[in-house]
Amino acid sequence: MADKHSMSEMDQKLVNVKIDGKAITAPASLSAIQALWYAGYSRIKSVGCLEGVCGSCRVLVRRAGNSEVRTQLGCQTLIEEGMQVMFLVFPRPTHHTYKLEEISSSWEVQTKFHKIFPEASRCRECRGCNASCPKEIDVMKGVALAAKGRFREAGELFVECVMCDLCLTACPELIAPNHVGLFSRRVTAYFHTRPSNLIRRLEGLQRGKFKVNVEGETP
Repeated sequence: MADKHSMSEMDQKLVNVKIDGKAITAPASLSAIQALWYAGYSRIKSVGCLEGVCGSCRVLVRRAGNSEVRTQLGCQTLIEEGMQVMFLVFPRPTHHTYKLEEISSSWEVQTKFHKIFPEASRCRECRGCNASCPKEIDVMKGVALAAKGRFREAGELFVECVMCDLCLTACPELIAPNHVGLFSRRVTAYFHTRPSNLIRRLEGLQRGKFKVNVEGETP
């Protein structure tokens, strides 16, 4: 009973925070989004989590006594005394467009990928995408796997992705890693993808990278 009583007191403890520059006092047990609702801000139904689908409410967070600013999700960020929260709003990239039905077979997936995401092979390995991801996905590895044609493995890394676009904003090459992950998951489901090493070998042959020994010729 004592533990339950202590938890109840914790839930009712009020803290002072600033959200989008506005001072708000709310229970410490609430998330940044819940704190807004607690303060009287309107809930818009049938949008985002109130519809049952993550709305990717990305935020910048700075805690009291700490100069570091971190990117997080508003629904996963419990408010603390002196915390400052800023909700981020920015458009999604529109320069990556494709239709899976226009890819005639799984043999062409990797070639198509590099036409859709030419910047994927220019990753600087700065790890900015990893640092910005609120779901702690190894984003950089996922992009590298996709660039090598290993779409099934890349897609598995992005299973927890909520398409918040924070990795995109952190990428100096504007790779849009979350869209790379989404593409990887889609083509894996759409095709029975061939082994990536075989696809790369065939591409190399088409480009004349490897010598093909015709029967009867000396290697």
